[in-house]
Amino acid sequence: QHWLEFTKSVVKQMRAQPPFTMCFRVKFYPTDPAALKEEITRYLVFLQIKRDLYHGRLLCKTSDAALLAAYILQGLMLQGCACAVQCWAGGGADFHVHVFHGIFFFFLFFPSCSGQTPATSELNFLRKAQTLETYGVDPHPCKDVSGNAAFLAFTPFGFVVLQGNKRVHFIKWNEVTKMKFEGKTFYLYVSQKEEKKIVLTYFAPTPEACKHLWKCGIENQAFYKLEKSSQVRTVSSSNLFFKGSRFRYSGRVAKEVMESSAKIKREPPEIHRAGLVPSRSCPSITHGPRLSSVPRTRRRAVH
Repeated sequence: QHWLEFTKSVVKQMRAQPPFTMCFRVKFYPTDPAALKEEITRYLVFLQIKRDLYHGRLLCKTSDAALLAAYILQGLMLQGCACAVQCWAGGGADFHVHVFHGIFFFFLFFPSCSGQTPATSELNFLRKAQTLETYGVDPHPCKDVSGNAAFLAFTPFGFVVLQGNKRVHFIKWNEVTKMKFEGKTFYLYVSQKEEKKIVLTYFAPTPEACKHLWKCGIENQAFYKLEKSSQVRTVSSSNLFFKGSRFRYSGRVAKEVMESSAKIKREPPEIHRAGLVPSRSCPSITHGPRLSSVPRTRRRAVH
């Protein structure tokens, strides 16, 4: 599945057969979610990250996951037990373990958590989540040159490679000089300190998945690295501009989004909080590829 592109007709982007399913998701995670001005925006980001934890995509230590679950439970305690029951009934085995540890952490830290409003619990949740290595990852399954399975992922801070539930590579966006693909092969050109240049090579399952990986990399780098959307340029997948695929990111960049958020002047919208709604649409990093790695139908992007 893919994100819907605002510049194209929705009908033309529906390649699969009906019925179609469209999901409301966060595409670009904020580098500092606590800096978002409106509570409703922070709440939507909170829901997305809670979903990532729920589906095993936000990989972290058990103690960190339990603390996040404790913040979730704190918010649910003030909303009634029905939300907590729904949260428990829909989760998988790993999520149940996190909730169990979360209950322990909740009572362990109850004196400091007591009296926190849902908004405060969610803010604490976001502050903790953004410190984790897999915060905001968009994982794509692939293999390295040795044939080992890996996930390539783009985050607000740079490009990461995950293997065996661990981060084995982290490259900041300003160190990435170029991305290109040829067939199933994806190349990442990196320039690090002391003019050290390296090329990372990975192999996607299909040429279509590789092209999608390349496009995601281009738009993530543009969104997080550039100062203004006017700086966005068309990028070619080939050394020769008239050959290969060309792609141009369309939309605002992170700095513009945050500046626009800071200028919002209106009455805070009313928030109707709810428990976590189960979804089978996105398997975890540990149990299967994320939908964005399979280019069929598309999802709507949230900036």
